[in-house]
Amino acid sequence: MVSVFNITLNVGGPGAEPLTPVSAMVDTGAIHAMLPASLLNRLAVTPLDTIEYGLADGSRVAYDYGMARLGLNGQPERYCPVIFGPEREYLVGATTLEIFNLMVDPVDGNLIPRLHKARPV
Repeated sequence: MVSVFNITLNVGGPGAEPLTPVSAMVDTGAIHAMLPASLLNRLAVTPLDTIEYGLADGSRVAYDYGMARLGLNGQPERYCPVIFGPEREYLVGATTLEIFNLMVDPVDGNLIPRLHKARPV
């Protein structure tokens, strides 16, 4: 089940400057966070590669890909993969949620801590 709702995401480049808050849509059907290329460039996030992604309509598109400092849900910031997207595209995908050990509560439309399960060896 894909769940979609908005949260505050804090974004920064490689330096020590404060993170910039933005409103982003959580989309569990998306793999990585996607933010406007203009924002990432302004924050000095450098593209590391260009990757082809499949869109919901079946088409394919190539976007630059890099790493940014992200802050989410009151947790310490972490480096996460980001896609250099078009203007007005602010998405948080599954990879970012995994990095922050969060999961979606689809009933209440919010993020909750994820309890990882381990098996004895």
